[in-house]
Amino acid sequence: MRADLEIIQEWIKPGARVLDLGCGRGELLSFLTRHKGVQGYGLEIDPHDITACIEAGVNVLEQDLDKGLGNFKDNSFDVVVMTQALQAVHRPDRVLEEMLRIGKETIVTFPNFGHWRARFYLAFRGKMPVSKFLPYTWYDTPNIHFCTFNDFEELCWQKNIHIVERTVVDSRHRNRWSNRLWPNMLGEIAIYRVTR
Repeated sequence: MRADLEIIQEWIKPGARVLDLGCGRGELLSFLTRHKGVQGYGLEIDPHDITACIEAGVNVLEQDLDKGLGNFKDNSFDVVVMTQALQAVHRPDRVLEEMLRIGKETIVTFPNFGHWRARFYLAFRGKMPVSKFLPYTWYDTPNIHFCTFNDFEELCWQKNIHIVERTVVDSRHRNRWSNRLWPNMLGEIAIYRVTR
């Protein structure tokens, strides 16, 4: 399992009702179902990933997150998860609000575009950053909204969203002391647990 998913699974209680937005191949839900007895569903738009979920026995629905989550009632889930997709939706603020409407708690992860490498690329090369962690060029990236940890925390403050826990990690998902010292400059990936 991906290292960020290892961190996330620790925050999810056994038997929880979980919705995984942009679940990919269903790796997290498959693990949580087998090892924690969660009741889970994934939402995915990619047909190949949907097929992989079905083959893995993961409950999956085809759904475009940009069209909203109106098909789910308030408080339908204990936890709503979205990994590495918040920056790829058209209105991250609305998706986050919807996640908190249908779930008691939300876990989101996203890349930090305030990381020193991204700043270096822009300042000294005059180009959008391309790296192992951000392997896309400006014209083929799935990322629509580039944000930093500070941007996300400001959004939470504006929307009266409580940050329960934050982990800032590097590209190998290690939580180093330097990431905690200056997270917006040295952290590459944010993992947030938020609630109302």
